[in-house]
Amino acid sequence: MKYAFLGAGKMSMALIKGMLRANLCSASDITVSSRSKSSLENLAASTGVTSAASNAEAVARGDAILLCVKPADAAQALKEAADALEGRLLISIVAGLKIATLRTAAANLRVIRAMPNTAAMVGRSATAIAVDQTTPQEDTKTAERVFSAIGKVFLVPEDQLDAVTGLSGSGPAFVYLAMEALSEGGVAAGLPRALAVDLAVQTVAGAAEMAASTREHLALLREMVTSPGGTTVAGLLVLEGAAVRSALINAVRAAAARSKELSRQ
Repeated sequence: MKYAFLGAGKMSMALIKGMLRANLCSASDITVSSRSKSSLENLAASTGVTSAASNAEAVARGDAILLCVKPADAAQALKEAADALEGRLLISIVAGLKIATLRTAAANLRVIRAMPNTAAMVGRSATAIAVDQTTPQEDTKTAERVFSAIGKVFLVPEDQLDAVTGLSGSGPAFVYLAMEALSEGGVAAGLPRALAVDLAVQTVAGAAEMAASTREHLALLREMVTSPGGTTVAGLLVLEGAAVRSALINAVRAAAARSKELSRQ
């Protein structure tokens, strides 16, 4: 299968490197176009893919088209490639653009939406994929193969993508904020800053790996660390008093609500 990428940003770079690393295709099977000449040159130089002079040229060379541009640039990119898009598979990672809207870009266009996150850059993305009742099974499998190259894939109804955006799309920023706060706490308790950062990063990575590998309920994993009258419970009481749990829940809900607003716009 041949792939065309519209956009040469960080997510295109992550996807292409993941696809090549997973031997999903060869570099000669991928064509990329971008408004940014420097980004396109950098991507082509680092991966060996073919660069195209226009979106239409890129699409004409692809069986599956990946729309990886900023939301503000999506309409123009699709308009430029409209004639070449007819009858092809379009996989969009553009937040807010619904399947029904994307399908109007060209006749007989098959559309799948995907929401990866920034961990794609290290092959650990949580990617949600949405299809509708008209999507051929083979198209779904194509999208699953592409995004499995950069992490784990979850198939969800399209009406859950806003919630996905709030959780796994925005979630890395919430985790980084927590890691930053943990490291600052270590510094306040007397640790050198570099050591505090390393400990915070490894602690979060280890906790995530344990949750993923054991599949235990998160509350049970928390209880395993919490001895009666010990150090952890003292810290948890502070977090509960500051309503940290509620703040995180509301952060996800706010991000999901904002995603829904953008889709209406």
